[in-house]
Amino acid sequence: MTGGHLPPPSTDQYVALPDARLVTTQALLTARENLTDTIDARAMMCVHGGAGFGKTMAVTSCLRQLEPDEDIRRITFHARATTRAVRHELHTALELPGQPPRYASQFDHLLKNALATHPRTLVLDEAQWLQSDQLEYVRYLWDDPYTQLAVIFVGGEGCHQALTKEPMLSSRIFIWQRFTRLTRDEVLQTIPLYHPIWADADPDDITYADSRAAHGSFRNWARLTALTRTALKRTGRTRVDQEVLRWVFSKLASPH
Repeated sequence: MTGGHLPPPSTDQYVALPDARLVTTQALLTARENLTDTIDARAMMCVHGGAGFGKTMAVTSCLRQLEPDEDIRRITFHARATTRAVRHELHTALELPGQPPRYASQFDHLLKNALATHPRTLVLDEAQWLQSDQLEYVRYLWDDPYTQLAVIFVGGEGCHQALTKEPMLSSRIFIWQRFTRLTRDEVLQTIPLYHPIWADADPDDITYADSRAAHGSFRNWARLTALTRTALKRTGRTRVDQEVLRWVFSKLASPH
């Protein structure tokens, strides 16, 4: 797990991709509205969907706009965690002084007192790794009448399943938002704005790239764009075409 403040914008792309832009899709606009409403209500929200569909980037970019007025802390899970580990990550993310308490009751008292001092938003990324005990612990902290906490769960398809298996928690989720693949029309509207190499590309070539490799996934489009940018630089070409794209496809792990 890693915890702390929101990461800088330079880390939004999963690969280094100069000149990439954050495109205001309908999903991002909806997320911005939903996050604002959830935080205003000091409620809980679940953002879920398939890998690479832009959930974390959308949530992070929207929440950055609320800083510094809103105190936002994020914990990212990379494997199944214990409740003890979640307590320690909260201690780190909240930047609490001193050593973490040894006993659970003391630790809980410390965390609840800290969360009662002023409003905070807690983002739990890759939340599909949380199990029943850890989800119940988050609900326990949020339910305390003195904590001023908004909680944003972000995760893959398994996140929705994990939360709905916990009736005490799922009944308290204020807003659910599912991210899906970009449709063909959304690809044609979004990708020319996403990076300059696609700005003057033939729409048929963009559709070709999406159907053969990107499949409506922002993460796939980031990889595809980085490789296409490399291909243009190496060949001296200034415009994407299907010959360039076939070279890019040859670099991908599975045949297309």
